[in-house]
Amino acid sequence: MPFQVSPGVNVSEIDLTTVVPNISTSTAAFAGHFRWGPVDKIVIVDSEDTLAANFQTPNSNTATDFFVASNFLAYSNQLFLTRVIGSTAKNASASGTAPLIKNEDDYEENYTPAGAQGIAVAKYPGQLGNSLKVSICPSATAWEETINSVGANTTYSITTNTKALTFAGGTANTVANALTAGDLLTVGPDRQQIKIASVSGNTVTLASTYNGNTVSDVAVSAHNVQRRWEFYPNFDQAPGTSTFATNAGGSDDEIHIVIADEDGDWTGTKGSVLEVFSNVSVASDAKTEDGATNYYKNVLNQVSAYVWWNDHASVKTGAGSVASTAFAGGTDVVNASLSGGTDGAEPVDGDYITAYNKFKSTEDIDVALILGGESSQTVALHLINNIAEVRKDCIVCISPERDDVVNNSSFAGAEAEDIIAFRDSLPSSSYVTMDSGYKYVYDKYNDTYRYIPLNGDTAGLMVRTDTNRDPWYSPAGFNRGNIKNVVKLAYNPNKAERDELYKKGINPVVSFPGQGTVLFGDKTLLARPSAFDRINVRRLFIVLEKAIAVAAQSSLFEFNDEFTRQQFRNLVEPFLRDVQGRRGITDFRVVCDDTNNTGEVIDRNEFIGDIYIKPARSINFIQLNFVAVRTGVDFNEIVGQF
Repeated sequence: MPFQVSPGVNVSEIDLTTVVPNISTSTAAFAGHFRWGPVDKIVIVDSEDTLAANFQTPNSNTATDFFVASNFLAYSNQLFLTRVIGSTAKNASASGTAPLIKNEDDYEENYTPAGAQGIAVAKYPGQLGNSLKVSICPSATAWEETINSVGANTTYSITTNTKALTFAGGTANTVANALTAGDLLTVGPDRQQIKIASVSGNTVTLASTYNGNTVSDVAVSAHNVQRRWEFYPNFDQAPGTSTFATNAGGSDDEIHIVIADEDGDWTGTKGSVLEVFSNVSVASDAKTEDGATNYYKNVLNQVSAYVWWNDHASVKTGAGSVASTAFAGGTDVVNASLSGGTDGAEPVDGDYITAYNKFKSTEDIDVALILGGESSQTVALHLINNIAEVRKDCIVCISPERDDVVNNSSFAGAEAEDIIAFRDSLPSSSYVTMDSGYKYVYDKYNDTYRYIPLNGDTAGLMVRTDTNRDPWYSPAGFNRGNIKNVVKLAYNPNKAERDELYKKGINPVVSFPGQGTVLFGDKTLLARPSAFDRINVRRLFIVLEKAIAVAAQSSLFEFNDEFTRQQFRNLVEPFLRDVQGRRGITDFRVVCDDTNNTGEVIDRNEFIGDIYIKPARSINFIQLNFVAVRTGVDFNEIVGQF
C-alpha cells in the first residue's frame, strides 16, 4: 500500500481487465486528382454520393481517380482521401485576381484577405469556382422597392410577346442605377413578374417573354412598377436590425447572402441557389439567440462549402464594427461573380507523392490499405519503399500502367510482357499486391465509358472479405473475389498468360463466361518463397502485430518481473486462441519468461515477448485424381497407392 504519515484508510484501484483490442482492417487511403475539395488535407468519405459532394463529379481529367475511389466505395464505407492539384491551380475570386488557398488551415494560417480579391474567394482551387456568384441584400430597400423614383415623370413602354422594356422621360441612366440584372421586375396592369436579363441605359431586356397587355408610355407610378432582389423568394422577410444589435444600442446590421450557381456548372441549372444565409450581421460581435456567432464573415467561413470571406462590400457603412454601431447605407444589392479560378496543369508524379505523404505516419492516421490509382513507376516505388515498408501495417494495391493493357495490340501476348516489365521495375515486398489491369466502366456523370485501374476493386475485395469473414481469408476466387461493375476487361489473360503473370506475383483478374469477373490470385510481390508471399498471411500478421502492440502498451513502465510477464501472456494467449478458432492460425506459442527476459535484458529496461505463429494457408492448386479400377477390386487395397 502507499506510504501514509498518519493512520487512515487508503483506497487503491488496480485495473487488470486490459484485453487485446479489435483494430481496423478496412480503412483505405488514396490521393486523387479531383475538381473541387480541400488540398493537402485528409477527408473521409463513406460513399460515392459523399465523394461527389466533397470532391465533385468527374470530368475527363479527373474521371480515372474519381472512379478508382468510387470502385473501392462499392465494397467499403471508409476511404481517406486527399486531393492532388497541379502547380498552377488557383481559387476564383470576386475580382478575378486569383490566389491559392488549399484548405481551411491554409486560409487561417497563411492567407491575408485583401481588397484585391473582392468580397469573396472560392473555398478551393479549381475552375468550378468560376460558376459561383455571391449576392448580398443589405436592406429592406434593396430587398424590395417600388421604383417611382427612377426619374421625374418617368414612363415606360412594353409590347406583349416581347422581352424589351423601355423607360422614358426621366434623367438619363437613372434606370441603370436603379435596376440590376437578375432583379425581379413586376410590370403591366396584370402585374406580371419577370426576371431582368440585362440593363443598358433606359432599356431593360427581360429574361423571358412578357405576356401581358401592351403598355405605351404609361407612368411608372400608375402601375407601381416594382423591383425585387433576384433571390427575394428565398427569404421570409427583409433584413433589418437584429435583436443583438437592438440590445446593444445599434441598428440596421442585418444582411441576406446567397451563393448561387450562376453558370450551372454545379447543378446543371444556371442560377440555382446553393446556399442561403438569412439575417446575418455585419457587426463583428453579433451573436444568435443560442450564443453562436452571427457575424457574416465568421458564418461564411465556418458554414459555407463554397466561399471564404475576403473583404467588406459597400453594403453598410461601418461593417465590421461592434453591434452598438448605427450602421448606414446599403440601398443597392451587391452581386459578385467569381472568376480567375483554374484547375491548373495536370498533376505530375511529385504532386501525387506529396499528397500520399499525408498517409506516411502511423501516428497521424491508421490505414490498412493504400490505393495506387493510375500510378506511374515513380509513384509506385514511393508507395512501396517510403510508405508501406516504413509503416509495415498496410498493403499497397497497384495496377499496371494504362498503356500496358489498354489498346495494347502490338503483338500477341504484348500485355503480359508489358505487365511483367512493369512489375520487374518494382521491388520485392510483402506489403504490396498487384493486379493485371483495367476494367471498362460506365461513367453516368458524362454518359460515356472509361477504362479504370482495378486496384480500387482489389482493395475493396479485401474489405468485403473482412466484413464477411476475417482479414486472414484470401480475397481471391469464386467465393470472395467477384469484382463489381465490369462491362469488360481491357485485358483478359488466358491460362498460359496467367501462369506467367502468377510466377511474377501478379494476380490475374479474369472474366469467366457465365461466372463473372474474378480476382484469380492472392500473391504479394514478395519475390522469395515465404508464407508472406500470400495476401492472407501478410494481412493476418498485420492484424496480430497491430493489435498485440496496442495491448502491450499497458506494460510500458511496469516492472519486468514474473507478474508483468504473466499478465502479458494472459493478454495475448486468449486473443490468439480466438484467431485460431476463427481459422486464422493452426497453432501458436507465447514465450515471455526469464528465458528471453534475462538479467541483461532487464538491466537495459527492455521487455521481450516472443510469439510463434503457424499461419493458415490458402489453397492455390487443386489436384483431382480419378482412378479407374476393375469391378472386383477392394478400394481399401488401392487407396493411397496413386
